[in-house]
Amino acid sequence: MRTLIVCLFAGTAAGIGTGFAGMSASTVIAPMLIAFLGCPWYEAVGIGLASDVLASALSAYVYQKNKNIDLKNGILMVVAVLIMTVVGSYFSQYMPDAEMSWFSIIAAVCMGLNFILRPEKHTSEKLLKRSDFTKNILAVISGAWIGFYCGFMGVGGGLMMLFILTFVLGYQLKVAVGTSVFVMTFTALTGASSHFYFGDIGDYIPALLLCALFTLVAALIAAHFANKMEEKNTNRATGITLLFLGVCMIVEMIAGI
Repeated sequence: MRTLIVCLFAGTAAGIGTGFAGMSASTVIAPMLIAFLGCPWYEAVGIGLASDVLASALSAYVYQKNKNIDLKNGILMVVAVLIMTVVGSYFSQYMPDAEMSWFSIIAAVCMGLNFILRPEKHTSEKLLKRSDFTKNILAVISGAWIGFYCGFMGVGGGLMMLFILTFVLGYQLKVAVGTSVFVMTFTALTGASSHFYFGDIGDYIPALLLCALFTLVAALIAAHFANKMEEKNTNRATGITLLFLGVCMIVEMIAGI
């Protein structure tokens, strides 16, 4: 029963974050499994990444149906991400059990406030001013960094991707989230496979299945609503989601100190 309740809350929160903000499920699932189920850090990250796979894939499908994905630059990011996620995942097995990076928390709070306070801001003008070559280079560099970080820490890849897509590459929010979940599908699959290969997930199969199910359902619902909402309302809803999750992560970090 304890596993069911923890996975329900973790998966639902992760799914909402994935569908609305393209956030990695590991950002929520990994620390909750560690704190409430005593799951080792490496295995908890693997479960979070595995829960991301279907949730991100089907969320990406919803965004693609609504033409809110940049597949051209997304594919370039995928290639860089796939390579560096394996590298990061291999090195992360030598890390002690740890909580998530403060970078992800600060990014979540800052982006949340930005989307709430400036819901009508359109960032696509930045993107239009850059050449295709510049955008391609930025996509590859960003993908390499995100892939290594996601594989190494197992958390924060989605938040970092959303930050880069909106504030560096200049995507509008819906396109940024759609592209993020598209890339996260491959990141999560590669990262989860690496974690399962190097780690031992056998004792946590029930938690894996429950987290994957709840994350998938919540992500599909969130993605559906996000694509049907007006841009202004989507920005506000995403901002509230990010801010809430950021505050929760801060409280969790402080409580764990």
